[in-house]
Amino acid sequence: MTENDRDPIRLLAIREAPLSLDEVYAAVGDDAAGGTAVFVGTVRDHDGGKPVAALEYSAHPTAEQELRRIAEKIVAEFPVCALAAVHRVGRLEITDQAVIVAVSCPHRGEAFAAARRLIDDLKHEVPIWKHQVFTDGEEEWVGAGSC
Repeated sequence: MTENDRDPIRLLAIREAPLSLDEVYAAVGDDAAGGTAVFVGTVRDHDGGKPVAALEYSAHPTAEQELRRIAEKIVAEFPVCALAAVHRVGRLEITDQAVIVAVSCPHRGEAFAAARRLIDDLKHEVPIWKHQVFTDGEEEWVGAGSC
C-alpha cells in the first residue's frame, strides 16, 4: 500500500477535458468497502421550461481548494473508504457529463449518504458558475448554490 492509497480522498479535479466514469469509479475501489455510490450530472436539454442549446462552466481559481475542503469534511463525518469528485469546465453540449462524484464506505447506506452530501455541498459551496445558452438565443448565468 502506498502513502497515497491511505488517503481516502483519491481524486479531486476541475478540468476542461471530458470526464471519465471509469476513472472516478476506479479511484474509489477499496477492499474495505461494501458499498459504492456514484452520481453523474449531465447537461440536460431544458431548464425552467426553456430549451437549452449548451452550457459553459467557469470556475474561480480557488474552486479546487474549496472542493478539497468539502471532501475533507465528508471524510470527517462519514466512514469513507475512498472518495472522488471531478467537475468539468468549458463548453459542454447536451448529454455531456458535467460532474461525477463517488464514495465508497463499509455499508451502502453510508455510501449513499456521503455521496449525497458530497454532491449537494459541491453544488452549493464550490465557486463554479454555469452559463446557459437557450435555443431562443437568451442566456443566463447561474452561480454556486443554485445549479
